[in-house]
Amino acid sequence: MYNVLICDDQPDIVNALKIYLTPEGYNLFEAYTGQEALDVVRKNDIHLILLDVMMPVMDGITATSKIREFSNAPIILLTAKSETEDKVLGLNVGADDYITKPFVPVEVLARVRSQLRRYDRLGSKPETVDGNLTVGGVVLDDRTKSVTVDGENVSLTPTEYAILHLLMANPGKVFSTKVLYESVWQETALGSEGAVAVHIRHLREKIEINPSEPRYLKVVWGQGYKMEADRK
Repeated sequence: MYNVLICDDQPDIVNALKIYLTPEGYNLFEAYTGQEALDVVRKNDIHLILLDVMMPVMDGITATSKIREFSNAPIILLTAKSETEDKVLGLNVGADDYITKPFVPVEVLARVRSQLRRYDRLGSKPETVDGNLTVGGVVLDDRTKSVTVDGENVSLTPTEYAILHLLMANPGKVFSTKVLYESVWQETALGSEGAVAVHIRHLREKIEINPSEPRYLKVVWGQGYKMEADRK
């Protein structure tokens, strides 16, 4: 059973989300400030977090940043349509996705299921075959779901891991943002491809010595992204 945390300072929204998610059989936790969310995640094995951006005591952006210091559980931000900058900032500090208010139940369920599938793959049991992928100094071990760069461990969110796995499994192949989004998020890209660029940037910050001059995760202008080691 998955443990899902719902955090919003408006009880009506928390209750609405509970109505959507209860039939799925999730074990639901509640919080009403970013600080409460942080406390719940510290004390429980939370598998996914639905986190409002605008909250008292501690906002969702700050809470996301602090949660990422010790947890890789998927975080879906709950935002208003006018909070575009907060969406981008949230993705930059470690959120995996966002849902815009007012909610459409089918969208909430689709995004929650997608993120939990990705999290499940990241934490699944070791495979019986060698699951190592190597591009230059980057090594992805799909048995332990770990990534190292030049021998140093790198902590990735489930979304970052899924993007990197896809690119490393196809070295040199160029993936458009649309294909990347649909492959990783497992849903039709309808103007959400911008999320890919944010995650790519965040991924570069973790695996590249100089993100502005990447050795591995490269852009092919007008076409997309590929994983390839420099031959210098």
